[in-house]
Amino acid sequence: MEQIYDRLNKLFKDFFDDDTIEIDENTTAGEIEDWDSLNHITLIDTVESEFGLKFTMGEVSGMKNVGEMARIIKERGKRI
Repeated sequence: MEQIYDRLNKLFKDFFDDDTIEIDENTTAGEIEDWDSLNHITLIDTVESEFGLKFTMGEVSGMKNVGEMARIIKERGKRI
């Protein structure tokens, strides 16, 4: 899981253009200034591309924090 979080952390820093971002399993959209509903869709697409997978609509709508995203990546991910 550490490798997943390392990759997600870099991805979030690049996506939001903010080197101060440090994500962990409890990080939510409310904690990152520019993480709004519009950016969420693009962020999900970026994460899918990075990890070579496609989230289902149920997975996307059920993600409450980065930990849930990482868990799905671990369970279904490729190129990890």
